[in-house]
Amino acid sequence: MRKFFQDFKAFISRGNIFDMAVGVIVGGAFSKIVTSLVNDIIMPLIAWLMGGKSMSDLKLVLNGVELYLPDGSVNPQALTWNYGNFIQTIIDFIIIALCIFFMIKLAMKLHQSMDKAKESIANAKKNDSDVAEDTSVAEEVKEEAIKTPVETVVSEAQPSDNERIIALLEDIKNSLNKE
Repeated sequence: MRKFFQDFKAFISRGNIFDMAVGVIVGGAFSKIVTSLVNDIIMPLIAWLMGGKSMSDLKLVLNGVELYLPDGSVNPQALTWNYGNFIQTIIDFIIIALCIFFMIKLAMKLHQSMDKAKESIANAKKNDSDVAEDTSVAEEVKEEAIKTPVETVVSEAQPSDNERIIALLEDIKNSLNKE
């Protein structure tokens, strides 16, 4: 018996169970909201368009007995086909399905936005590491340029380019020494 309670405790303490419980509670509240929307907002409009008849008033007597007794109460012997309630249930279903569709669409759009944000953050981190690598390479080139005498570089160049290379290297060396 003790093992049963330990297993049950492990089962209910899982995160999915709590998520499901929250979903059931929110779903129940959502169902009340949609039912109120249908019964209190949409169905009165439909009844108004139908000349004041409610959907639940739409019925067909199947056995030929009068639906109402002389005192105005419903005849218990009348066998009715309540197609108005069926139509109202279909309208309830369609509205609930539309609401769920819009909620899922919104959730998917938020999920996609979160994925794009995560991807852009990952790209930014990658770019930062690339910049850090480029900076370290630039530092190495800078150190090498400072250490290398201009004459060494000039001696390796073509004789016709010597003057331009010397001027360029002196400009680079001067700009590096200023930093």
